[in-house]
Order: sequence, then structure tokens, then C-alpha cells
Amino acid sequence: MNTSPSIQYLCTTSPVGALLMAADNNGLCAILLADSSTDAHALLQERFPQTGLQESTDNRLQADMSRLQAWLKDPGQPLELGLPLTPRGSAFQQQVWLALRQTQPGQMLSYRQLAEQLGKPGASRAVASACAANPLALVIPCHRIVRSDGSLSGYRWGIARKQQLLRMEQEAMLAQAS
Repeated sequence: MNTSPSIQYLCTTSPVGALLMAADNNGLCAILLADSSTDAHALLQERFPQTGLQESTDNRLQADMSRLQAWLKDPGQPLELGLPLTPRGSAFQQQVWLALRQTQPGQMLSYRQLAEQLGKPGASRAVASACAANPLALVIPCHRIVRSDGSLSGYRWGIARKQQLLRMEQEAMLAQAS
């Protein structure tokens, strides 16, 4: 009997590169973006080095991947997934990630604004660190965080992807308004 923890994953192509979604017994533990499926798999292995990884045949994970791909086609809509989100992080990281999940498509906040929203006005760098540690790309929309002057800053999945995601959301919002 195999008692070692395991993670099931799916990987596909998307408008923003290789998209990997992974779940353990508790729910979604990773959504990663990369230039290739090989790179995405390496990122997953790096994140969970002591865990067995296997390609998924789980219909729930496949359904959530379909929902995420549909959202990428129309990112102006809320993103609702069936599996629970189980990102691993500190209590502060969890606060940041929850606050980000409450932002709307097309909305942008600065690190400072998010820190203030959390009641920790001096925690801009900690907010940036939480964004950098985000294990659930797109679902926890760290791409909506910008510098105080409105310029784009670092994004774990690359500035070009951040720019593309923001543009996709803004175009979807404009389409909805017309």
C-alpha cells in the first residue's frame, strides 16, 4: 500500500503559455505558468520535491482546467473552480492571497494599497514577497498588483505575461461595457 503523498496534475497550452494545474487530496495546491510543459513540470517538482507526481485522470481536475481555460478566453468574468483552493503559505501570505481573490478583473492595486487594505501600511515589501510566493497563478491574481506609480513590476510568471493578462482583462471589461 502506497502511503506517500501524491499530487495529480494536468498541463496544457494556453494564451499565456504552458498552464499546469495540480491537486492533492485536499484540493488545488498549484497552478503554474511556464514557457513549456517541461518547464511547468520542473516547477511543480521543485515546489513539491518529496511528493509523488502523476498525470491526472480525475474528472474534477479536468473540469477545473476547462473552467480556467474558459476564463482565459473571457477574463472579465469571475473565476469559479470546483475544487477547494489549498495554497500553502504563512498566515500573512494567506491574507494577501485572500485579498487578491477579492479584486475584480481589470482592477489594479499597488503593493502599498494592498498593505493598507490589510491594515498593515508598512508591509509593502511583505505583500510583494507574498505575491512572489503565490502558488496559484491566475486564481490568486497577483498580476493585478503594480507599483505605486502604476508601472508594472516583477511578476513570478514574467512581466510579459503580466502585461498580457492585464490587457486581456481590460479588453474583456471594455467588451462587457459596450
